[in-house]
Amino acid sequence: MQTQSIITSDTIVTPFNHKLSSPLTKKGITVLQINLGKRCNLACTHCHVEAGPKRTEELSPEMCEQLISLIHKFPEIKIVDLTGGAPEMNYGFKPLVEAAKATGKQVIVRSNLTIYFEDGFADLPEYFVKHQIRVVASLPCYLADNVDKMRGAGVFDSSVKALQWLNKIGYGKDQNLILDLVFNPQLPNGEKFSLAPEQGNLERDYKMFLQKHFDIVFNNLFTITNLPVGRTKMHLERKKLYTSYLQFLELHFNPSTVEHLMCRDELSIDYLGNVYDCDFNQMMNLPAKTRNGETLTIGKLLEASSLDLISKVQTAAYCYGCTAGCGSSCGGALL
Repeated sequence: MQTQSIITSDTIVTPFNHKLSSPLTKKGITVLQINLGKRCNLACTHCHVEAGPKRTEELSPEMCEQLISLIHKFPEIKIVDLTGGAPEMNYGFKPLVEAAKATGKQVIVRSNLTIYFEDGFADLPEYFVKHQIRVVASLPCYLADNVDKMRGAGVFDSSVKALQWLNKIGYGKDQNLILDLVFNPQLPNGEKFSLAPEQGNLERDYKMFLQKHFDIVFNNLFTITNLPVGRTKMHLERKKLYTSYLQFLELHFNPSTVEHLMCRDELSIDYLGNVYDCDFNQMMNLPAKTRNGETLTIGKLLEASSLDLISKVQTAAYCYGCTAGCGSSCGGALL
Protein backbone atom coordinates (compact mmCIF):
# COMPACT_ATOMS: atom_id res chain seq x y z
CA MET A 1 0.00 0.00 0.00
CA GLN A 2 1.40 3.39 -1.00
CA THR A 3 1.48 6.23 1.51
CA GLN A 4 0.83 9.75 0.34
CA SER A 5 3.50 12.26 1.34
CA ILE A 6 2.29 15.42 3.04
CA ILE A 7 3.76 18.67 1.73
CA THR A 8 4.10 21.42 4.32
CA SER A 9 5.57 24.91 4.13
CA ASP A 10 8.76 23.57 5.71
CA THR A 11 9.27 21.21 2.76
CA ILE A 12 9.10 24.00 0.16
CA VAL A 13 11.49 26.35 1.98
CA THR A 14 14.35 25.82 4.40
CA PRO A 15 12.89 25.48 7.92
CA PHE A 16 13.29 28.93 9.45
CA ASN A 17 15.15 27.72 12.54
CA HIS A 18 17.81 26.17 10.26
CA LYS A 19 18.71 29.70 9.12
CA LEU A 20 19.53 30.81 12.64
CA SER A 21 22.98 30.57 14.16
CA SER A 22 21.41 29.96 17.60
CA PRO A 23 17.88 29.31 18.93
CA LEU A 24 15.57 32.32 18.88
CA THR A 25 15.12 33.24 22.52
CA LYS A 26 13.16 35.88 24.38
CA LYS A 27 14.71 39.01 25.82
CA GLY A 28 13.06 40.77 28.74
CA ILE A 29 9.36 41.27 28.02
CA THR A 30 8.44 44.95 27.66
CA VAL A 31 5.46 44.81 25.25
CA LEU A 32 2.06 43.27 25.86
CA GLN A 33 0.08 43.03 22.62
CA ILE A 34 -3.56 42.12 23.14
CA ASN A 35 -5.92 41.04 20.39
CA LEU A 36 -9.32 41.95 21.82
CA GLY A 37 -11.29 40.03 19.21
CA LYS A 38 -12.32 39.71 15.60
CA ARG A 39 -15.18 42.22 15.49
CA CYS A 40 -14.48 44.91 12.90
CA ASN A 41 -16.47 47.26 10.67
CA LEU A 42 -14.17 46.39 7.72
CA ALA A 43 -13.12 43.12 6.06
CA CYS A 44 -9.78 44.01 4.43
CA THR A 45 -8.40 41.69 1.74
CA HIS A 46 -4.98 41.47 3.43
CA CYS A 47 -6.20 41.04 7.03
CA HIS A 48 -4.21 38.29 8.73
CA VAL A 49 -6.78 38.20 11.56
CA GLU A 50 -9.67 37.53 9.14
CA ALA A 51 -11.71 40.10 11.08
CA GLY A 52 -14.97 41.57 9.82
CA PRO A 53 -18.51 42.79 10.52
CA LYS A 54 -19.87 39.23 10.77
CA ARG A 55 -17.32 38.06 13.34
CA THR A 56 -18.48 38.01 16.97
CA GLU A 57 -15.47 36.61 18.85
CA GLU A 58 -14.21 39.00 21.52
CA LEU A 59 -12.69 39.29 24.97
CA SER A 60 -14.78 38.08 27.89
CA PRO A 61 -15.20 40.01 31.17
CA GLU A 62 -13.24 37.29 32.99
CA MET A 63 -10.28 37.52 30.58
CA CYS A 64 -10.41 41.31 30.75
CA GLU A 65 -10.05 41.18 34.54
CA GLN A 66 -7.09 38.80 34.25
CA LEU A 67 -5.43 41.14 31.74
CA ILE A 68 -5.94 44.11 34.05
CA SER A 69 -4.29 42.09 36.83
CA LEU A 70 -1.39 41.30 34.49
CA ILE A 71 -0.95 44.97 33.58
CA HIS A 72 -0.91 45.98 37.25
CA LYS A 73 1.36 43.12 38.35
CA PHE A 74 4.30 43.60 35.99
CA PRO A 75 5.99 47.02 35.91
CA GLU A 76 8.45 45.72 33.29
CA ILE A 77 5.63 45.98 30.74
CA LYS A 78 6.18 49.42 29.21
CA ILE A 79 3.77 49.24 26.26
CA VAL A 80 0.24 47.87 26.01
CA ASP A 81 -0.57 47.45 22.31
CA LEU A 82 -4.28 46.96 21.58
CA THR A 83 -5.31 45.35 18.33
CA GLY A 84 -8.17 43.38 16.78
CA GLY A 85 -10.32 43.42 14.59
CA ALA A 86 -11.08 47.01 15.35
CA PRO A 87 -9.91 46.96 18.98
CA GLU A 88 -12.27 49.82 19.85
CA MET A 89 -15.31 47.64 18.93
CA ASN A 90 -14.40 44.72 21.16
CA TYR A 91 -15.18 44.23 24.84
CA GLY A 92 -12.62 45.56 27.31
CA PHE A 93 -11.03 48.29 25.18
CA LYS A 94 -11.54 51.23 27.55
CA PRO A 95 -10.92 49.29 30.80
CA LEU A 96 -7.58 48.06 29.41
CA VAL A 97 -6.61 51.56 28.26
CA GLU A 98 -7.36 52.98 31.68
CA ALA A 99 -5.54 50.19 33.56
CA ALA A 100 -2.44 50.70 31.41
CA LYS A 101 -2.48 54.49 31.80
CA ALA A 102 -3.02 54.19 35.56
CA THR A 103 0.22 52.18 35.78
CA GLY A 104 2.24 54.62 33.63
CA LYS A 105 2.43 52.50 30.48
CA GLN A 106 2.26 53.71 26.90
CA VAL A 107 -0.92 52.62 25.13
CA ILE A 108 -1.04 51.95 21.39
CA VAL A 109 -4.32 51.50 19.55
CA ARG A 110 -4.14 49.97 16.07
CA SER A 111 -7.00 51.84 14.48
CA ASN A 112 -8.62 51.48 11.07
CA LEU A 113 -9.71 55.18 11.31
CA THR A 114 -13.16 54.53 9.78
CA ILE A 115 -14.51 53.26 13.10
CA TYR A 116 -14.98 56.87 14.34
CA PHE A 117 -17.87 57.28 11.87
CA GLU A 118 -19.78 54.22 13.06
CA ASP A 119 -22.73 54.68 15.46
CA GLY A 120 -21.54 54.78 19.05
CA PHE A 121 -17.85 55.46 18.35
CA ALA A 122 -17.73 59.20 17.60
CA ASP A 123 -16.25 59.84 21.06
CA LEU A 124 -13.08 57.91 20.28
CA PRO A 125 -10.82 60.72 19.02
CA GLU A 126 -11.47 62.83 22.14
CA TYR A 127 -11.04 59.74 24.32
CA PHE A 128 -7.67 59.13 22.67
CA VAL A 129 -6.61 62.71 23.47
CA LYS A 130 -7.74 62.45 27.09
CA HIS A 131 -5.59 59.35 27.64
CA GLN A 132 -2.76 60.36 25.27
CA ILE A 133 -3.09 57.11 23.34
CA ARG A 134 -0.62 56.55 20.51
CA VAL A 135 -2.63 55.95 17.33
CA VAL A 136 -1.15 53.58 14.75
CA ALA A 137 -3.48 53.82 11.77
CA SER A 138 -3.68 51.64 8.69
CA LEU A 139 -3.32 53.55 5.42
CA PRO A 140 -1.76 51.01 3.04
CA CYS A 141 -1.21 53.62 0.32
CA TYR A 142 -1.66 57.37 -0.16
CA LEU A 143 -3.65 56.75 -3.37
CA ALA A 144 -7.41 56.23 -3.08
CA ASP A 145 -7.76 53.40 -5.61
CA ASN A 146 -5.12 51.24 -3.94
CA VAL A 147 -6.60 51.73 -0.46
CA ASP A 148 -10.17 51.03 -1.56
CA LYS A 149 -9.04 47.89 -3.41
CA MET A 150 -7.54 46.48 -0.20
CA ARG A 151 -9.98 47.81 2.37
CA GLY A 152 -13.30 48.51 0.67
CA ALA A 153 -15.05 51.23 -1.33
CA GLY A 154 -14.94 54.67 0.29
CA VAL A 155 -12.39 53.70 2.95
CA PHE A 156 -9.75 56.13 1.65
CA ASP A 157 -12.10 59.13 1.88
CA SER A 158 -13.22 58.13 5.39
CA SER A 159 -9.59 57.66 6.43
CA VAL A 160 -8.67 61.13 5.16
CA LYS A 161 -11.55 62.68 7.12
CA ALA A 162 -10.50 60.77 10.24
CA LEU A 163 -6.88 61.91 9.91
CA GLN A 164 -7.99 65.53 9.46
CA TRP A 165 -10.15 65.13 12.58
CA LEU A 166 -7.20 63.77 14.56
CA ASN A 167 -4.97 66.61 13.33
CA LYS A 168 -7.59 69.16 14.37
CA ILE A 169 -7.49 67.93 17.98
CA GLY A 170 -3.69 67.85 18.12
CA TYR A 171 -2.58 64.47 16.77
CA GLY A 172 0.60 64.66 14.70
CA LYS A 173 1.27 68.13 16.15
CA ASP A 174 1.35 67.80 19.96
CA GLN A 175 4.39 65.79 21.14
CA ASN A 176 2.13 63.76 23.47
CA LEU A 177 -0.31 62.84 20.70
CA ILE A 178 1.56 60.55 18.34
CA LEU A 179 -0.04 59.59 15.05
CA ASP A 180 1.67 56.90 12.96
CA LEU A 181 0.55 55.40 9.65
CA VAL A 182 1.05 51.85 8.34
CA PHE A 183 1.91 50.93 4.75
CA ASN A 184 1.25 47.44 3.36
CA PRO A 185 2.21 46.43 -0.20
CA GLN A 186 -0.59 45.51 -2.60
CA LEU A 187 -1.31 41.78 -2.67
CA PRO A 188 0.42 40.17 -5.67
CA ASN A 189 -1.58 38.75 -8.57
CA GLY A 190 1.45 37.25 -10.31
CA GLU A 191 4.99 36.18 -9.54
CA LYS A 192 6.37 39.71 -9.70
CA PHE A 193 6.86 39.99 -5.93
CA SER A 194 8.38 42.95 -4.13
CA LEU A 195 9.25 43.93 -0.58
CA ALA A 196 8.10 47.20 0.95
CA PRO A 197 9.98 50.28 -0.32
CA GLU A 198 12.66 51.85 1.89
CA GLN A 199 10.77 53.21 4.89
CA GLY A 200 12.41 56.64 5.19
CA ASN A 201 11.93 57.55 1.54
CA LEU A 202 8.33 56.31 1.49
CA GLU A 203 7.57 58.28 4.66
CA ARG A 204 8.75 61.46 2.92
CA ASP A 205 6.51 60.67 -0.08
CA TYR A 206 3.50 60.07 2.18
CA LYS A 207 4.09 63.30 4.11
CA MET A 208 4.49 65.43 0.99
CA PHE A 209 1.41 63.96 -0.73
CA LEU A 210 -0.93 64.00 2.27
CA GLN A 211 0.05 67.53 3.30
CA LYS A 212 -0.20 68.92 -0.22
CA HIS A 213 -3.56 67.37 -1.08
CA PHE A 214 -5.31 67.07 2.29
CA ASP A 215 -3.32 69.22 4.75
CA ILE A 216 -2.66 66.08 6.85
CA VAL A 217 0.41 65.68 9.06
CA PHE A 218 1.59 62.61 10.98
CA ASN A 219 4.66 61.39 12.91
CA ASN A 220 5.99 58.12 11.49
CA LEU A 221 5.29 55.71 8.67
CA PHE A 222 5.70 51.98 9.35
CA THR A 223 6.24 49.64 6.41
CA ILE A 224 4.94 46.13 7.11
CA THR A 225 5.42 43.10 4.87
CA ASN A 226 2.34 41.04 4.01
CA LEU A 227 2.97 37.74 5.78
CA PRO A 228 1.33 34.66 4.23
CA VAL A 229 -1.17 34.35 7.08
CA GLY A 230 -4.96 34.73 7.20
CA ARG A 231 -6.59 36.38 4.18
CA THR A 232 -3.20 37.09 2.61
CA LYS A 233 -2.48 33.35 2.66
CA MET A 234 -5.92 32.60 1.18
CA HIS A 235 -5.31 35.10 -1.62
CA LEU A 236 -1.90 33.59 -2.42
CA GLU A 237 -3.35 30.08 -2.43
CA ARG A 238 -6.21 31.11 -4.75
CA LYS A 239 -3.67 32.63 -7.16
CA LYS A 240 -1.38 29.56 -6.77
CA LEU A 241 1.36 31.90 -5.49
CA TYR A 242 1.77 30.66 -1.92
CA THR A 243 4.83 28.48 -2.53
CA SER A 244 6.63 30.96 -4.75
CA TYR A 245 5.92 33.85 -2.34
CA LEU A 246 7.41 31.91 0.59
CA GLN A 247 10.45 31.10 -1.54
CA PHE A 248 10.76 34.79 -2.47
CA LEU A 249 10.75 35.74 1.22
CA GLU A 250 13.38 33.10 2.02
CA LEU A 251 15.56 34.35 -0.85
CA HIS A 252 15.59 37.79 0.80
CA PHE A 253 16.28 36.53 4.34
CA ASN A 254 18.52 39.03 6.18
CA PRO A 255 20.22 37.61 9.29
CA SER A 256 20.83 41.15 10.61
CA THR A 257 17.12 41.50 11.33
CA VAL A 258 16.97 38.59 13.81
CA GLU A 259 18.37 40.57 16.75
CA HIS A 260 15.51 43.09 16.40
CA LEU A 261 12.49 40.82 15.86
CA MET A 262 9.38 41.98 17.71
CA CYS A 263 8.67 38.46 19.00
CA ARG A 264 11.73 38.67 21.25
CA ASP A 265 10.45 41.28 23.71
CA GLU A 266 6.67 40.91 23.47
CA LEU A 267 3.88 38.60 24.48
CA SER A 268 0.83 38.34 22.22
CA ILE A 269 -2.43 37.44 23.96
CA ASP A 270 -5.68 36.43 22.29
CA TYR A 271 -9.26 37.12 23.41
CA LEU A 272 -9.39 33.67 25.08
CA GLY A 273 -6.36 34.41 27.27
CA ASN A 274 -3.84 32.23 25.42
CA VAL A 275 -0.25 33.45 25.05
CA TYR A 276 1.80 33.54 21.85
CA ASP A 277 5.18 34.90 20.81
CA CYS A 278 3.63 37.20 18.20
CA ASP A 279 0.36 38.11 16.53
CA PHE A 280 1.13 35.96 13.46
CA ASN A 281 1.74 32.85 15.59
CA GLN A 282 -1.55 33.67 17.31
CA MET A 283 -3.44 33.65 14.01
CA MET A 284 -1.75 30.38 12.97
CA ASN A 285 -2.49 28.80 16.38
CA LEU A 286 1.17 28.25 17.24
CA PRO A 287 1.20 28.89 21.00
CA ALA A 288 4.16 29.93 23.12
CA LYS A 289 5.70 27.10 25.11
CA THR A 290 7.30 26.95 28.56
CA ARG A 291 10.61 25.21 29.17
CA ASN A 292 8.54 22.11 30.02
CA GLY A 293 6.67 22.27 26.72
CA GLU A 294 3.41 23.49 28.26
CA THR A 295 1.25 26.06 26.49
CA LEU A 296 0.85 29.37 28.28
CA THR A 297 -2.20 31.33 29.43
CA ILE A 298 -2.67 34.61 31.30
CA GLY A 299 -3.60 32.56 34.35
CA LYS A 300 -0.28 30.69 34.30
CA LEU A 301 1.69 33.96 34.02
CA LEU A 302 -0.17 35.37 37.02
CA GLU A 303 0.27 32.15 39.02
CA ALA A 304 4.02 32.06 38.32
CA SER A 305 4.44 35.80 39.01
CA SER A 306 6.74 35.90 35.99
CA LEU A 307 6.63 36.83 32.32
CA ASP A 308 9.82 34.92 31.59
CA LEU A 309 8.50 31.38 31.23
CA ILE A 310 9.22 30.87 27.52
CA SER A 311 12.33 28.91 26.56
CA LYS A 312 12.45 29.82 22.88
CA VAL A 313 10.31 31.54 20.30
CA GLN A 314 8.14 29.25 18.17
CA THR A 315 9.01 29.73 14.49
CA ALA A 316 7.48 28.79 11.14
CA ALA A 317 8.05 29.42 7.44
CA TYR A 318 6.13 32.72 7.51
CA CYS A 319 8.84 34.13 9.84
CA TYR A 320 10.74 34.84 6.62
CA GLY A 321 8.29 37.72 6.16
CA CYS A 322 9.63 39.49 9.25
CA THR A 323 13.27 38.87 8.28
CA ALA A 324 13.24 39.67 4.55
CA GLY A 325 15.12 42.75 3.37
CA CYS A 326 15.04 45.48 6.02
CA GLY A 327 12.75 43.35 8.19
CA SER A 328 9.19 43.94 9.30
CA SER A 329 7.40 44.36 12.60
CA CYS A 330 4.39 46.07 14.14
CA GLY A 331 6.74 49.06 14.46
CA GLY A 332 7.79 48.96 10.81
CA ALA A 333 11.18 48.16 9.30
CA LEU A 334 13.75 46.62 11.65
CA LEU A 335 16.88 48.04 9.99
